[in-house]
Amino acid sequence: MPLLPTPSELAARARADLRVGLPVVLGDGDGIALLAAETLTDARLSAIRIFGELDLAITDRRAETLKARAYDGDLARVVVPVDATASWVRAIADPADDLRVPMKGPLLTRREGVAGLHRLAIALIKSAQLLPAAIIVPVANAKAFAADHHLTRLHPDATHQDLLRHHALNPVAAARLPIEAADAGRLHIFRPDNGGTEHYAIEIGRPDRDAPVLARLHSACFTGDVLGSLKCDCGPQLRTALAEMGTAGAGVLLYLNQEGRGIGLANKMRAYSLQDQGFDTVEANHRLGFEDDERDFRLGADILRRMGFSAVRLMTNNPRKVAMMEHEGIMVAERVPLITPTNRHNAHYLDVKAKKSGHLL
Repeated sequence: MPLLPTPSELAARARADLRVGLPVVLGDGDGIALLAAETLTDARLSAIRIFGELDLAITDRRAETLKARAYDGDLARVVVPVDATASWVRAIADPADDLRVPMKGPLLTRREGVAGLHRLAIALIKSAQLLPAAIIVPVANAKAFAADHHLTRLHPDATHQDLLRHHALNPVAAARLPIEAADAGRLHIFRPDNGGTEHYAIEIGRPDRDAPVLARLHSACFTGDVLGSLKCDCGPQLRTALAEMGTAGAGVLLYLNQEGRGIGLANKMRAYSLQDQGFDTVEANHRLGFEDDERDFRLGADILRRMGFSAVRLMTNNPRKVAMMEHEGIMVAERVPLITPTNRHNAHYLDVKAKKSGHLL
């Protein structure tokens, strides 16, 4: 078997390159070289500028904040001025100083040409949990360009499919783990086949595989689960769900590493900083260039199937989780509400969850 990396393995390599500030190439013939705006340096900007006129690809969400025309619908291709610095690029990508320095333009955006590779570049950068903005230069021979500069090169079609598809989760290890909620606890570790972040299942007792199991899909929240943050309801929901499973004598809590609704802890802290400026959760995500919720709940259905469950009593206030489970073939016999106390720090957050995200609170 040839020792050639698969599309998934190349995408994982590309994400690592982007996070340390290296360019990545997309294409076979005509293609692009891209750099993540967040990790851009002046030296790399100068180096890539000699190959042609630069675009800064940003999402339509970010473009709306900047009053830049998004002729491509879901993104805008901003023309990068010849005297632009890395700081200028990061100021377009990062809303941290939007209120202090509101005038970023006028920004000229492209109307002509195609944006398929720009769109793929943003999707790839999102998957690396960086700010969704990319410096892009066209290259005439992508394969030769990547080889000459020792850069990771991705085939666009394969990468697009790889980013869209659900990566199967494989069991890695499991062991007995007594916890406060139940002496009879067991922790299962699952790893996606693209080498991505691992996810966990906490099994309480010995749930009957032939009956609907009391289950919860819980997205990781370092600030709430570990630090006891009062800005959200994640910590109380985690502890309440485990306690109720302990009382019932059986259950499965799926702990999915999708921090900050899938945008990562660093971007979540950026969103918190924007909330301190007066924006709500959804508005903050949009100003960063993300959608309301970037999570993939198919992960939960996959883990349940791997563990032998086909039906659940789902502990959630989020109708989207119910719909996803049923779409993925896991029967939801009952939605079990999970209501926890509010406080003065999270009351507005919960109100936004109900009004803008449809949570049943």
